[in-house]
Amino acid sequence: MPTVEMVEYEQSEGLVREVYDDILETRNITFIPNFWKTIASHPPTLARTWNSIKEVMAPGKLDALTKELIAIAVSATNNCEYCIYSHTAAARKQGMDDEMLGELMAVVGMFNETNRLANGYDVDVDDVFRRH
Repeated sequence: MPTVEMVEYEQSEGLVREVYDDILETRNITFIPNFWKTIASHPPTLARTWNSIKEVMAPGKLDALTKELIAIAVSATNNCEYCIYSHTAAARKQGMDDEMLGELMAVVGMFNETNRLANGYDVDVDDVFRRH
């Protein structure tokens, strides 16, 4: 249960309504996801977060599926159940299948392990890996 009262679309006005309408149009969806309804309790955070997400997820050198796969990986590492489900659904819309998800989770698990080992052993970075 959220720590604040969610702002439903019907209750929204002003900045919140503007952001909600943009979410619906940009994402081509028919509902406002709970994440947005929850952070809408503080309209400046809603607007800032939505604008940042739009900017980061906009077309660039990385395609939409790659960006969603990265979002799943980070969400799994941070143990964010909401984000795992949300970005998995978005990645499936972009063409991800179960085999791709399995490979992604294998990579996430492997590098979480090797990162912890490198940090635990305080491994020095090889000079050849550093950009000069």
